[in-house]
Amino acid sequence: MTTVRARVTILVSSTVLCLGSVTGTATAARMPDDPGAPGAAAPAPTPATPPYVDAARKSTQPVYDYADALRESVYVDTELDTDSDGQNDVVAVDIVRPRGTDLSGLRIPVIMDASPYYSCCGRGNESEKKTYDENGVIQKMPLFYDNYFVPRGYAVVGVDIVGTGRSTGCGDVGGKDEIDSVVAVIDWLNGRNTAHTADGQDVEATWSSGAVGMIGKSYDGTLANGVAATGVNGLKTIVPISAISSWYDYTRSGGVPYSDDYMPWLGGYVGHDSPACDAVRADLGDNDDDETGDYTSFWAERDYLKTASKVKASVFITHGLSDYNVQTNHFSQWWTALAKNKVPRKLWLGLEDHVDPFEFRRDKWVDELHKWFDYWLQGLQNGVMKEPMASIETAPDVWRDYKTWPAVNRTMPVPLSAGKLGAAGKGTVTVTDEPDLTEDDIVSDPSQVIAGRQMFLSAPLPAPIRISGTASVTLKIKADSTTTPVTARLIEYGEAERFSGIRRTDDSTCEGESTEYDDACYFTVEKLTTESDHGIVSRGWIDAAHSNSLSKPTPLTPGQWSTVTVPLRAQDEVIPKGRILGLAVTLSDTEWTTPNDTGATIDIDLAGSKLNLPVTSGKLTAPTKPQPIQVDITTPTHRPDLHDQEN
Repeated sequence: MTTVRARVTILVSSTVLCLGSVTGTATAARMPDDPGAPGAAAPAPTPATPPYVDAARKSTQPVYDYADALRESVYVDTELDTDSDGQNDVVAVDIVRPRGTDLSGLRIPVIMDASPYYSCCGRGNESEKKTYDENGVIQKMPLFYDNYFVPRGYAVVGVDIVGTGRSTGCGDVGGKDEIDSVVAVIDWLNGRNTAHTADGQDVEATWSSGAVGMIGKSYDGTLANGVAATGVNGLKTIVPISAISSWYDYTRSGGVPYSDDYMPWLGGYVGHDSPACDAVRADLGDNDDDETGDYTSFWAERDYLKTASKVKASVFITHGLSDYNVQTNHFSQWWTALAKNKVPRKLWLGLEDHVDPFEFRRDKWVDELHKWFDYWLQGLQNGVMKEPMASIETAPDVWRDYKTWPAVNRTMPVPLSAGKLGAAGKGTVTVTDEPDLTEDDIVSDPSQVIAGRQMFLSAPLPAPIRISGTASVTLKIKADSTTTPVTARLIEYGEAERFSGIRRTDDSTCEGESTEYDDACYFTVEKLTTESDHGIVSRGWIDAAHSNSLSKPTPLTPGQWSTVTVPLRAQDEVIPKGRILGLAVTLSDTEWTTPNDTGATIDIDLAGSKLNLPVTSGKLTAPTKPQPIQVDITTPTHRPDLHDQEN
């Protein structure tokens, strides 16, 4: 079955052909700009009323023929020489834009997806790659952006970041060189830089209004965050999807590495195969400090939170609450940093893991993205900034809007006692590291004594509670070693039908116009649920010596008390009445992380320990007597890396 949005669609043997389009004539004057929030760029002005603007709808309309669009491939100059060959690197830029605007002299805004994936791995659920005609000019641009937005008066630009695709040089995996290579393109689009064709002819972006919006998932969205954090002029908005805000936090948690030598591996996975680039990647491995887990200048260069105060672009964040590839701390800490700078922003949180909302909320996503770009790049006063700030999926395909996020800016301290959550305790409990303990072992039989695990259980909830924000666990510990990983899991117990993922179907929908070589039709997905007796609310890891400082760890003094805080991953979830919350504390976790130290024993002072829970209402109480809970479950046994799921 195929769903059609504003076109005729024919389904033949699971192949979708999209024919025709709906067009309209813009008749009204351009709406005045809205200055937006303090500290942020206003929507981009345009000097004339474009023919693609319908004032009655306050929307751009598809008036240009996509098949007749101008397609160009250029090379933007940089001041980089990342492969040390004595020649400055160039950045390959592919452009699709409406021919009608070129003939009329209109300057139009740009939607940009900068990526390392266009040649190596592909984009989207179908893993689409760029393809070129016999002259080396872009023929097919991945994803639906050009099919949908070019007929509506936008240029869509795909950038091969330095060291990838048809660009020269060597990438530095989230570092200054990669970010600067994208900034160079924005500078060219604003007349501040030069570019040339493959045969060396100079080319100017005389068609560009200078207003740029960046979008992309995973690495692409990460680049959008990094470029926005430079404060480059001309970047008006970004739409980071499942994006990294700090590469340190992507490769480790509080000093505990997720895996070894990830940065050089990723550089090789997406980048050029050459001796020069091998040397650059060797430097990445030499400087990543995997063996210590320390936060160094290497990671500071790749930490976009440090310069979030420079962000002038508006930001529309989307993230999956089940994402343990780019984990939820990335969107939450970026969101918090943007809020401090009063950046205009919007947030979508789905139940899914590392998935683009185009896959799981397609119709609404395309419409909302259209409104967002119309407002910030075309200056149309369509009310998008008057909508609720946050939209959150509370059950499969059930969404609720909120005025702000998180729901609370405070946490409720939940005391711990022996085996109980919600009552203050005395004395100590002991945890001895069991590196072979699996997550299935840890969360099963929560009322039983299991070596290597301390479980704390609440009484059944007397009313629903909403956990909204970032929880943490504060533990007063005495260890027999100078450091140890500490792992915490927050679990909710109770039989229920729970969301368990998505699966691609054989159905397609079409979002934009198609040609014989570039269709706008993409498979849909269906959401899966599973009957289970528990759900993991959040996880977290810390190396005890890094608890107070990631850059200057303080070794524990064996036999002396110290306080360690384990940050859990951000979450927004309503826990129904009658469920039981469990807090599991273990030491090293060899399924989700690659700890440097194992084998310790710690004592936990219950009176000095607590769960810090961001909740909107209700309270947690301890059970009056032990409650046997039997569970039989299977949970993920590894942390997926950036390349494991859809790019």
